[in-house]
Amino acid sequence: MPQKLRWMRLDNAAKIYPAARSQTWSNVYRLSATLREPIDVPVMQSALDLTVRRFPSIAARLRRGVFWYYLQQLNSAPKIRPEFSYPLTRMGVSETRQCALRVIVYGNRVAIELFHSLTDGSGALTFLKNLVAEYLQLRYGVDIPCTHGIVNRQEAPREEELEDSFQRYAGPVAASRKENNAWQLSGTAEPGEFLHLTCLTLQVAQVRQKAKELGVSVTVFLGAAMLDALQQLQKAKIPKRSRRKRLRLQIPVNLRSIFPSQTLRNFALYTTPEIDPRLGDYTFRELCDVVRHQLGLEANAKVMGSKIATNVGSERLWIVRALPLFIKNPVMKAAFYLSGEKKSCLSLSNLGQVQLPEKMAPYVRRLDFILGPQASAPHNCGVISWGGKLYMNMIRNIREPELEACLCRVLREMDLDITVQSNAPKGV
Repeated sequence: MPQKLRWMRLDNAAKIYPAARSQTWSNVYRLSATLREPIDVPVMQSALDLTVRRFPSIAARLRRGVFWYYLQQLNSAPKIRPEFSYPLTRMGVSETRQCALRVIVYGNRVAIELFHSLTDGSGALTFLKNLVAEYLQLRYGVDIPCTHGIVNRQEAPREEELEDSFQRYAGPVAASRKENNAWQLSGTAEPGEFLHLTCLTLQVAQVRQKAKELGVSVTVFLGAAMLDALQQLQKAKIPKRSRRKRLRLQIPVNLRSIFPSQTLRNFALYTTPEIDPRLGDYTFRELCDVVRHQLGLEANAKVMGSKIATNVGSERLWIVRALPLFIKNPVMKAAFYLSGEKKSCLSLSNLGQVQLPEKMAPYVRRLDFILGPQASAPHNCGVISWGGKLYMNMIRNIREPELEACLCRVLREMDLDITVQSNAPKGV
């Protein structure tokens, strides 16, 4: 019997993204798995047909209602696409209305690109893992157990996977949104919306050892390295110390590690470690201390609960709920551009060390996580680790590769081995 298509309200974090997108920016990101053999596209399409039934909140279209946007489950899987000339091409309104998920195959690589209203990086990684597991089962007859994020693909989705966990875990007191604007790099915009992608590949063991010597985690170490690169660039561009601005990163925290949630929808919030360069130059150890302490202060249930309460409280106001969407949209868009990403230099999102079932791991050679550029700043950085290697995918929509070059220098000065790959056209 045909199933009735499920529809879902957007979760609290997802509501801002449809309103904030523009003709030049849509909040899209990519996760990909590179296998050890070329992908059989018809078999992958069959695997996708099966996988989308298990994840109705991810295999969905974005629809416009009277008061809010909402998600509607797809009645069939999207067709697998060939690779574009560059990743994360803009996903417009007409496309998300049909399907807010892309599945792209190129050689050995399968990639998913998602409009951020569907889910966060953790939810997308679960979808990708299960898509690849279904493919390996169909292609090679591999019986992959339901561990390390692989679910029973024959069972119906559980309600706890579809909940808006922001509503459940909002704290009793709202946090303040007040923050100063941060310094942001600028440069020569690329025509045609071309995006430069630079991947820095490091050895996980080396990075962990260096982080251990400094008494910090890998995420803190990478955050300190990024702040150091930004500090050096601002110093070169603004010699007068008193005129420099704060340097602030957005480092997402997977709230599933703090609250007992099993949702596959958005459930992450940012921490915002920062330095004030007007106070003087920071050593690398000082930068590590800053990031470590600020992450420690914010990444706990009480502080995150108060941040959730701030966002959920705005949504629950009766006047906000009563306003029709055509009035809400411009208000939310203005709020996003005035107080959203202008508060940080860029995001540094680390999905961490990926775990796969033992029977699945030998087929996967590489994983990648790519964020799109920010709406008001030209850079972003996604990090993921697999197979002993750490992949930092840095993206930008300007020509100048200053930040990537400076970050490479910072990391190489600590005797870390780095391999650099780029999609830059020859001669650029």
